[in-house]
Order: sequence, then C-alpha cells, then structure tokens
Amino acid sequence: MKKVFLFLFTICITFISCGTKRNLVYFSDLKDTTAYEAAIHNQTDPTIQPDDILSINVSSLNPESNVLFNKGTLIPVASNNKDVGSVAASANNSSTLEGYMVDRAGMVNFPVIGKIKLSGMRREDAQQKITDNLQNYVKNPIVNIRFLNFKVTVIGEVNKPSTFVIPGERINVLEALGMAGDMTTFGKRENVLVIREKEGIRTMQRINLNHKDVFASPYFYLQQNDVVYVEPENKEKAAQTSVSYRLLPILTATISALAIILTGVL
Repeated sequence: MKKVFLFLFTICITFISCGTKRNLVYFSDLKDTTAYEAAIHNQTDPTIQPDDILSINVSSLNPESNVLFNKGTLIPVASNNKDVGSVAASANNSSTLEGYMVDRAGMVNFPVIGKIKLSGMRREDAQQKITDNLQNYVKNPIVNIRFLNFKVTVIGEVNKPSTFVIPGERINVLEALGMAGDMTTFGKRENVLVIREKEGIRTMQRINLNHKDVFASPYFYLQQNDVVYVEPENKEKAAQTSVSYRLLPILTATISALAIILTGVL
C-alpha cells in the first residue's frame, strides 16, 4: 500500500513540474517598491501616407470661399468596426467618409489649387503648405487637417481582434491591446509583432511587453495602418498544461483518500 501511495504521489509531483511556466505579467521586471521615470523620446507625429482620407477645413473672412474649399468627396470605406471614433463615425453611417483621398502618388486634388503633394508630411506642415497656396485666393486663411481613417489592427491571441479607427491620432500598443480585449492566456507577451508600412517600405519588429524597455521602442507608439500580431504559445504545450491541471485535482483527491486509508491500517 505504501508503494502505491508513493507511486501516485510521484505522478502528482511530475504533473505539477511538467506544467509550462509562463510569465503573464506585463513589465514584470519593474520592482514593486521602485518608482520608474523616463523621458519620452519615441512619440512621433503621424505623417500623411497614400490612401489616407483627410478632413481639410478652411476658415476665412469670406463665407463663399469657405463653402468652396470645405466640400470634400464622398469616399466609400470598408469598415464594420463598432469602436470607430467619433470623427469617422459621425461623418456618415453608410460606410462613406467625406474628405480628400491621398492618391498613390501622395497627392490631394484640392479645389482651386489643384493637385498638391502632401505625403510624408506632418499635419502641421501640410496645413502650412495649403495655407501658403491659398494666400493668393483667400485673405488670412486658417487651415485645419485631421485624419479620418487613422486606424490600427490587432489580431492573433486577443479576445476581440479587429481594426480600430483612432480619432485622437495617437495610440500606443497597450491601448490597442486594451481595445482588443487584452491578450488571451496563450498570447506571448514577450514576442508581440508590430507590422508597419511607411513610404512604400514594410518593416516588422518584435517587442517584449514583459520588460519596461519596451517603453523606449519606436514601435511602442503605433502609427496609422500598423498591425499588431500577438503570437500564440505552442499549442501542444498549452494542451499538456491544460491536461495536467485537469488531472491534478483527481490525483490529489486519490492520494488524500489513500493517505486516510493507510492511516487507518497503520
């Protein structure tokens, strides 16, 4: 009887030790009692890219000119995202946005001015460029530009994979994961992939959300059209871990019962 007890006890310990140990804590290298401070140097303003849809608003002392310049084009967009920001959502509920599409050459066809190249420019620079071009037609124009389709996509081992339109035009990877319902328990926090396309170049970078160093990564703050892919943990290991934890209560109960029996016999 003692041999059976020892055998089952050994099996129980083996199942416990075989369970895959994974670090599910974000920034686990931060000490609980230490305040962490670091200057932010990796936050960048978005730049205008081909296929962006821009809201370009012109204000001046001439109401007729304002009406002329502020009529964009109705552009159909493919979006079934219920989390679309207020700017895009209020534009039109029938999957269209009224704005100016940046073509593949990076140009916007603006009234009176004609085609003007804006790709690769920050909003402030693009606003100044349009303002300079309008000086010959409008007195003291004020130009305001917003992105109507600033979006990021989160896929993989998250609870709500989707594409999200960001009205504030600024989002980091943690906020994006929060919008996607956070990672599942099988998501690899130490190996999150960010895919970025900018000025005709596609880059891919893996970041480790278990370490605080990720705050300094140029991929911590997302840019428009970024894709965040959360890689799943090895499914075979996950299955083994799941079986171990399902059988563990049964083994524990069996050993406890045998212990009681042995106590009575001895």
